Formats: sequence, C-alpha cells, structure tokens
Amino acid sequence: MNRPEPQLHTAQAPKVRSVIYLDHHATTPIDPRVAQLVMQVMSEVYGNANSVEHTIGNAAALVVEQARTAVAHLVDAEPQHVHFTSGSTEAIHLAISHAIGVNRKVPLSVALSRVEHRAVIDTLIHAERLQLVEITWIDVDETAQIVLPSLESALHAGVELVCVMAANNEVGTLYPIPAISKLVHDAGATILVDATQGAGRMGLSCLDSEIDYLALSGHKLNGPKGVGALISPIYNPSEAYGLATSHSATPNVPGIAGLGEACRLMSLEGDAENRRQSLLRDRLETELLLRLPGVVVNGEIGNRLPNNLNFSALGAPNDVVIARLRDTVALSTGSACNSGAQSPSHVLSAMGLADELLDSCLRIGLGRQTTEADIDQAVETIATAIAEVRNLLSGAQND
Repeated sequence: MNRPEPQLHTAQAPKVRSVIYLDHHATTPIDPRVAQLVMQVMSEVYGNANSVEHTIGNAAALVVEQARTAVAHLVDAEPQHVHFTSGSTEAIHLAISHAIGVNRKVPLSVALSRVEHRAVIDTLIHAERLQLVEITWIDVDETAQIVLPSLESALHAGVELVCVMAANNEVGTLYPIPAISKLVHDAGATILVDATQGAGRMGLSCLDSEIDYLALSGHKLNGPKGVGALISPIYNPSEAYGLATSHSATPNVPGIAGLGEACRLMSLEGDAENRRQSLLRDRLETELLLRLPGVVVNGEIGNRLPNNLNFSALGAPNDVVIARLRDTVALSTGSACNSGAQSPSHVLSAMGLADELLDSCLRIGLGRQTTEADIDQAVETIATAIAEVRNLLSGAQND
C-alpha cells in the first residue's frame, strides 16, 4: 500500500495581538541587537568551538570566549569561572550535584529560604527523597526578607550549603548577599546564589562576596532562551555527583553569543535603564493606589527590584482579573513555573499574608520595551478590570 508523502510546511509564529507586556519576570523579549548577533553567528560562525585544530573551529571558540568575558563582567567574576548551561535551572542542578559530589559525607546538609524559586526547592526536595541531602528551612518575614537569626541557627547546626536568591522573582525583595555570604563562609559552608532575576538589576560581585556558585539565565536579560551560566570558582564537572565525564559537549555557540551580548548591553546600559524602569514602576504604583481602594503592595517596598510591582487588590480574585486582562495587558499571579496552578504562591504564603491577599495578588514586571504610554494605558485597563470584578462579585453577593 502506497502511503502519501507527508506534507511539510514552514513553521509560522502565531500573530501576537497588541498586548501591553508587563510580565518581564517570566521572560524578556530578545533585544534586536542580540537577535541580530545570534543570527549572524548561527549563519557565519558555524564551526564546533571544540574543534580548534582549524580556523573555522577557532572562530567559534573565540566567540565563546568573548561571551564568557562579557558574562563574567556583568557579575564581577573571573571569565574562567563561567560555565555555560541551558539556563538557570541546569546551573542550579550542576551546582547542587557538585556540592553533593565533593561533600565528605552523605547526606549533604542544605539550608534554603522558604521563598526560593521552585527550580531550587524542587531539586532539593527530590535530592532529599534520594537521601542525598537533608533540608533546613530558613524563615522569612512579612516582606520576604530572610530572617538572619534563622540562617545563623542553621549554620550553627552544621549546614554545609546555603541556597539563597539575589532577588525574589515574585515580590522583588533584594537580599543582602555580601552579609549572607560572610556568615556562610565564617561558618565553613558554601553558598549558591540564584541571580536569575538580580543579575544586572542590583549590585552583585562574585569576587567581593566570594560567591561559590551563581546561576543566571539569558532570557531574563533580553537574551535568547535556552542558554545560561553557572559562575563558580570551585565547580569541576568530574567531581559532581552522578556520571562524571571529561567530555565537553558541543557548545551552543549562537546562544552563548546571544547571552554574552545581552550581558554586555546590560553592563553598559543597565544602570540608566534600571532608573527609568523604577520611575515607571513608581508611577504605575502611585496611580493604582490613587484609583483603587483596598490595594496593598507586597514585598519590601524600599528594597526591591526596580521593575517589580506585586500588589493585592482586595475583593478581586486574581484569576478573574487575569482572565479579563488576557488580551490587553500581560501580567501574572506569580512565578511562571506555577502558572495555572490553583494553590497560592509559596512565596506569599511564607510571608504569612492573609488569604484575601493571597487570592488577589498580581505580579507586574516592567522591561526595556515598556514606555510611558504603556504605563498610562495599563493603569486604565487594570484599574477598570479590578473595579468591574469587584462590582460583579458585590452584585452577585447582594442577589
């Protein structure tokens, strides 16, 4: 029986409507300058960066080394300490695997805050099920800030690895990495810093803070998806727990080039852009507070990411509000990794927020493409949606 030949069609991206994008904590649009470089490298620098016996491979290796230098510069690290990965999640996996591998005894004693990203939490919970680690939880206060006595107690109990984010991905709270790192090292432990949200948006120095492992991701920096880095002066893949190998995988040269360019642009333009986004965020926050009664801003207001606004609008369930905004303003109820989940945010729960605040929280993340006009339109649209939801539910209760 003759089967018909399959019909192959060129893939086409779906058309995105004119939506105001305020979900930059989930991902950032790639900068056109980064995209241009990625395409150029993809088409022109096609060699295997591991094949340095000829000029084609050498050209690719040079691109990788230039990117390594740019990534290191962004977080004040040594270029030789930059290990490229597929993103922050893989970087976190590698760091934890290495910490387990070099540990003198199993299980490894690990402390982490209750508001870490799920990539850290889920990895460690899985490792605990395998009896590779023992977890100690570090408490946070009502602003998601780490309770230092809780960390100190864990260190006094003999914790060997501390996992802490540089900046919270939901409420934007910034963490005192230098002070935390000093406490950790004074106790003889090592530190893993998840800088996925904080890299380029806050002061971070791997050298000054003596950070043992730091993870970052390209798509949070207006770079491509599928590429990131583990920055570590102590990481050695042959020492990691699991199948050790000396083989180097073929580098993703276009993606690495894009990550490097994104980091270079962030180093050059980040300070000014952070100030601009902070002003736009404050404008958005002020207008929403003026127009809407019963709005509570979540997090440490005076110490947060410049592009973050997390607030709860009492009486307006966030899933209903999000549904109304779906085609006009893109924002979220929390971490993209929990998108669509019915359970409340583990971050806001750890902060001890009341149920009515948990059920009505919205997360906004501004970005490089956000304009004043976007903010003005977003204020109108968001305020209207929340007011309509409140009126609708109030009317239903009165019936």
